[in-house]
Amino acid sequence: MDHPLVPADQAARETPYDALLLLSFGGPEGPDDVVPFLENVTRGKGIPRERLVEVGQHYFLFDGVSPINAQNRALLEALRGELDRHGPRLPVYWGNRNWAPYLTDTLRDMVRDGHRRVLTLVTSAYSSYSGCRQYRENLAEALATLEEEGLEPPRVDKLRHYYNHPGFVEPMVDGVLTALERLPEAVRDGAHLAFTTHSIPTAAADTSGPPNSHGDGGAYVAQHLEAAELIAQRVRERTGVDRPWKLVYQSRSGPPQMPWLEPDICDHLEELHAEGVPGAVMVPVGFVSDHMEVRYDLDTEARAKAEELGLPVVRSATVGCDPRFVAGLRELVWERSTRELGDSPRRCALGRLGASHDVCPVGCCPARVPRPAVAGSDSPYA
Repeated sequence: MDHPLVPADQAARETPYDALLLLSFGGPEGPDDVVPFLENVTRGKGIPRERLVEVGQHYFLFDGVSPINAQNRALLEALRGELDRHGPRLPVYWGNRNWAPYLTDTLRDMVRDGHRRVLTLVTSAYSSYSGCRQYRENLAEALATLEEEGLEPPRVDKLRHYYNHPGFVEPMVDGVLTALERLPEAVRDGAHLAFTTHSIPTAAADTSGPPNSHGDGGAYVAQHLEAAELIAQRVRERTGVDRPWKLVYQSRSGPPQMPWLEPDICDHLEELHAEGVPGAVMVPVGFVSDHMEVRYDLDTEARAKAEELGLPVVRSATVGCDPRFVAGLRELVWERSTRELGDSPRRCALGRLGASHDVCPVGCCPARVPRPAVAGSDSPYA
């Protein structure tokens, strides 16, 4: 990495936290899990069961198993090893929003194990309601449940966004370089880079992140553009070729009358083909691992569209458990621990936007209906 390593004696340093929580989305692990999992995801949205069965066909193509849980188990073990070797030596737990191990059950175990101050790592690198605020609401709801059960809930903080941390950016760069080598040599230098992320409603995108002088945020798109530019710039420096790139979207799930971020990756591939672009690399910059949105929407659906068009396309790797990514997460744990103790460590971040906030300010990624959320400002509705 092109930033200083955490001091070698970090393992012996004091930390105000006594546990780390890996918090993720969750996914089914067999055919019988698929519809119940989708019911958890869509609860309260009035989506009929017939539609859930239809959507579930994506999972049935993979025997009803989402890869996300296995990937989180691998990340869990990697984090445990990294913290054990380099510190701070914290036990690492794992909880999900929508499937076992459920967040409330994990927090209950943490309380019963005696943990009183918990630092949370969310497997979403960007600002948005679904990628940040909703997880904070999930935490508040789980803590309230524990209190109702007569348990004393712990204090919970959340690590900052890491989309522009070197530990995230540098593995993505190497993934693009490796993907380019898999394209036919005749099209490699003319290949387009299509940076993909999950589409969200434009209203949610406009209000993502802290509100600005115009009353909205817009951080979701701005942060993705920053990450894409950082990766594209480093690929250009490494190859000597200035390739065109664009941020595009995938995995739209809302009603057709609701505006969502566009263009869709499949529409974008059609545009590239019509423009005579010789090939493309799909770069899943919005995802930290190869879960269902990557395996189906890119590796299955978008690849089928490219084959239909006769457009050479490859997909670059996500960061997964790359040692640089895991080391970067450990550095974020050290950074937050040190700041909580009153010191001012260097906050590693690339690009123009700088290091994200530790504590979400009032109005950051607001919900349509205000709900309590942890890891914000003093107001529970921050």
